[in-house]
Amino acid sequence: MSSFPKFRLLLAAAALTLTTATATLAQTAPQKIGYTNVDYVLSQMPESKQIESQLKDYSTQLENQLKAKYQEYQTKGEAYQKGAATMSDVVKADKEKELQNLQQSIQEFQRNAETSVQQKQQTLLKPVLDKLQKNIDAVAEENGYAYVLNSDAGYGTTPILLHGPKDGDISELVLKKMGITPGAAAAAKPATTAPATTPAPAAATSTKTKTKTKK
Repeated sequence: MSSFPKFRLLLAAAALTLTTATATLAQTAPQKIGYTNVDYVLSQMPESKQIESQLKDYSTQLENQLKAKYQEYQTKGEAYQKGAATMSDVVKADKEKELQNLQQSIQEFQRNAETSVQQKQQTLLKPVLDKLQKNIDAVAEENGYAYVLNSDAGYGTTPILLHGPKDGDISELVLKKMGITPGAAAAAKPATTAPATTPAPAAATSTKTKTKTKK
C-alpha cells in the first residue's frame, strides 16, 4: 500500500491543527488600544475658532439685551425714589410691583441666557464632533486599534485614560487624516462664552414691600 495518501492525510491534519492554533492565539492575543486627547484635537480644528467667534457674537447680543433690561430697571427705580413722596398709596404699590416684576424678569433672563449659550455651543459642536468621531473610527480601523480612549475627559472630571504608551496616542494621526498639520498649540477646550453676569438689581426702595431674590 502506498504511503502517499497517508502522508497527505497527516499533512492535512497538521494544517488543520495549525489553523486552529492560530485562531485560538488570535482570540487570546491582547487587542490594540489607542487613545487621543479630544480637547487638543478640537483646538487644532479650524471649526473651533469659528464656533468660538459665533458664540462670542451670540453672547454679546444676549449681554446687550440684559443691559437694556437692567438700565430700564434702574431708570424706573430712580424715578420711583424721586416721586415716591408725592405718590398715593395705590400708585406707589403699583410702581413697586412693576419694579419687582422687572427684577424677576432680569434674573430669569440671565438664567435663560446662560442655558441658551450652552445649548448654542452644543448645537455648533455636534457636526464637528461627528466629523471627529468619523476620523477617529477611520484611523482606528486603518491602524488596527480595537479601542480608542479619551485621554482628557475635560476640566473638573477624571479622564478615561490615566496612563498609556506614547505610541498609543493617535491624536496626530487623526489630525493628519483631516488634513490638519498638528501645531504647537497647547491642549485647550473650546471656549464656552457666557453672558457677563449683571449684578442682581437691588431693591429700589426701602419701603415695607420687599422682594426676595431668586437663587
